[in-house]
Amino acid sequence: MIHTFTAPTAQVRVDHHSAVHLAAETAREVARECELPGALPDQAAVIASELATNLDKYASDGTLYIQPLPLGQGVEILAADRGPGMRDPERCLADGYTTAGTLGVGLGAVKRMATHFTIRSTGGADAGTWACARLTAPGEQRPEWQAAGAVCLPAEGEESCGDARAIVDTDAARTAAVLDGLGHGRPAAEAAQAALRTFHADPDRPLPEVLNRMNRALRHTRGAAVGLLRLRPDHADYCGIGNIRALALTPDGVQHRLTGQPGIVGWGMPTPRVHGFPLPQGATAVLHSDGIDARWALDPPPSVLRLPPPLLSAALAHGHRRVRDDATVLAARSLLRLP
Repeated sequence: MIHTFTAPTAQVRVDHHSAVHLAAETAREVARECELPGALPDQAAVIASELATNLDKYASDGTLYIQPLPLGQGVEILAADRGPGMRDPERCLADGYTTAGTLGVGLGAVKRMATHFTIRSTGGADAGTWACARLTAPGEQRPEWQAAGAVCLPAEGEESCGDARAIVDTDAARTAAVLDGLGHGRPAAEAAQAALRTFHADPDRPLPEVLNRMNRALRHTRGAAVGLLRLRPDHADYCGIGNIRALALTPDGVQHRLTGQPGIVGWGMPTPRVHGFPLPQGATAVLHSDGIDARWALDPPPSVLRLPPPLLSAALAHGHRRVRDDATVLAARSLLRLP
């Protein structure tokens, strides 16, 4: 079963030791909602607890982001902080390694329990550590699922999120969407969810047709900004209305920047146009709403450019979110590669 995003990403700020318990309970609840069998929800709780404990002991401005996997059935637990960084992340994964006089089993335990675990760290002016632990039912994880990540957060003080995101794999391509309902709160969320349902009804249609269907579905809502991205083996197509940005990243820098056409989906939307751009091997495509400060792309550090999609999503959401706005970032690589 493929889990469809509907709720925003659960966020647990680790600013006190009591956050460790909250992180564990949140991960257990999300894992149960994802219908993970047997003891897996409890394992998700242990993973979140270990990551939160690590943030509490060693990091500054640490946060866990917990949600269903972008693709597949399972739970994803992301950790992000602003330093001081780890000199040797791989060594820290070994049981018994510690810098605090403890048993030193935290990250080693996470690596053993998680279906897949990734960690990156950097020091200096851009110090930070980003980790992604994914837990799936037996036989559920596929390698291509690692090449996609997303974080979606409501504005501070809001229970409803006016943003939504989705990524779908079909035989033809990988298609992603970022949706931003106008304003905040419940009315914005209703618009975003209406667009999300339309997207999932038939995501493989030509991108302008998907937008035209959304335009009809959103006529009795506030309307939304929408960005659609279709990833092919060597290029991507972007089709957007409103302030949803699309970018292509390589380790050498930002290669392409696109913004949607002026307008509102649901209210006098202009005729949508498709813009194609090259996506070389290893490049990452990014979609984000205006709740992510666009200045991150002016001169991103090499450490960020090299992050795999799940960690890149966490890094951008953690480091460049505008807290007074709903914020979504989605990062993905192509599903297929040319021979």
